[in-house]
Amino acid sequence: MNKNVLEFDAAFEMVKQETKRILHSGPSLISNYTGYLSDATGKMMRASALLAASMNEEGMVPYDAVIFASAVEILHLATLVHDDIMDDADTRRGLITLQKKAGKRTAVICGDYLLAAAINELSKVVTDEKYKKFNFSRYVESIALGELRQNINNRNFRLKTFRYLSIIDGKTAALFEAAYHAGALAGDADEQQIKLFRKLGRYTGIIFQLTDDCIDFENTKETALKPVMSDFQNGVVTLPLIHTFSKNPSLIEKAEKNQLSTEEMYQQVMKAGGVEFTHQLAKDYYEKATRTANSLSLNKMQQKSF
Repeated sequence: MNKNVLEFDAAFEMVKQETKRILHSGPSLISNYTGYLSDATGKMMRASALLAASMNEEGMVPYDAVIFASAVEILHLATLVHDDIMDDADTRRGLITLQKKAGKRTAVICGDYLLAAAINELSKVVTDEKYKKFNFSRYVESIALGELRQNINNRNFRLKTFRYLSIIDGKTAALFEAAYHAGALAGDADEQQIKLFRKLGRYTGIIFQLTDDCIDFENTKETALKPVMSDFQNGVVTLPLIHTFSKNPSLIEKAEKNQLSTEEMYQQVMKAGGVEFTHQLAKDYYEKATRTANSLSLNKMQQKSF
């Protein structure tokens, strides 16, 4: 076996170990805090997607993809730390958040440190000429702008669907696109394939966020592993709310005057079909993603025939 390629399971395990190493490395001053996050890495979906995008026809993963995946996961953790600060969240994935455990100021610094750690991890491979087109900073910029747009629109109960989609395109979809993009590059994909992988990543990210919007209304705190109906309580306007306000504009003024309780808002969303509407839009994007994946498979088949 080529020592520079790995089976998927081995590569994924290596990503988990490398992510853990990064969180526990560095001066004890910071690792005492960041090490705590090693239990909050979740299912590492972005890393899995990145590794899958890099696989060759034999199902083998290049080692560079492990480095990319580790960097993406650390960046993702950095965004979660900052998200929890802005949302004043007490729990994340069943664990006490870093901002609750150590305080907001410490959490901000830890989030900044993790961003630096992600960049440092990425520096191990980006010097390679074939990776010069992977603009990591552009993705970080998109994520930051998406978060800022969301914050600016906090309690904007007049937010429209198209504007909301532009927010999550940066806030959530950009990191998925980055994962697919990096995986495609590590796997030596051609320009057309890279374009398709990036589009697939973007669609995946939007589907993920829309599904998460629904979880806030569908799950209990125990199954979601985080507070439910927390978006509305924190003034975060998601698609089920946008659809509900569009169906019943009289609710907007009540919400702006803090006259809508969480319970009433939940009932109004159920009555207006806000969750069903959001699931349908996620399904539409799923169909787009499926067509893109099929185009990608066809592209690979055509390339193989020449």
